[in-house]
Amino acid sequence: MKFHILTIFPDFFDGPFRHGVVARAAEFGSLEIRIHDLRNWTHDLHRTVDDRPFGGGEGMLLKPEPIFEAVESIRPGKVILLSAQGRKFTQAIARELAQTDDLLLICGRYEGVDERVAEHLADDELSIGDYVLSGGELAAAVVVDAVARLLPGVVGNSESTVNESFEEGILDFPQWTRPADFRGWKAPEILLSGNHAEIRKWRERAALEKTARLRPDLIGQ
Repeated sequence: MKFHILTIFPDFFDGPFRHGVVARAAEFGSLEIRIHDLRNWTHDLHRTVDDRPFGGGEGMLLKPEPIFEAVESIRPGKVILLSAQGRKFTQAIARELAQTDDLLLICGRYEGVDERVAEHLADDELSIGDYVLSGGELAAAVVVDAVARLLPGVVGNSESTVNESFEEGILDFPQWTRPADFRGWKAPEILLSGNHAEIRKWRERAALEKTARLRPDLIGQ
């Protein structure tokens, strides 16, 4: 799979993609990441990528011309605009994107991006949560990481990408490891019993209880 990332801060990604799952995916050959500097598609002395919004208001917007030129030059298979106005990025969307061969992520900045990018260039508009970031670079890193770990051969045990939070629409079950007794806080005895059928039932109940406590909005979806 090939990721293109369009940004005005290409150096941002030097750190996040050198470690963990993303680095492993690139080393394994499952993933290729190409970072593109949006300013390379500007034509003025100051390499201008932004301007004031029509109608007034605070802040600046990314201009449409360099973004359209960049995307039309790169010619990706699918284009995603990362912004606070997008639909919420989920595990289901990550799995959907993992089936894509060639994907471009546009990192928004300042007060946002000219709406013509969303309407006439992007195939989808995604947000990683109900909060505002200073730019789409962090969101891009999140999307790449979430998708990379779903690619074949990237995660050592493929079952671990199935039996986890949100795959079944609820949170993952709580887990413990050694020591069984830590400062008087003990792991549930059922997990030490070796009775896998009962452990599975207990985990199903525990997952529902934790979801009801921490993410009740997921119940019944």
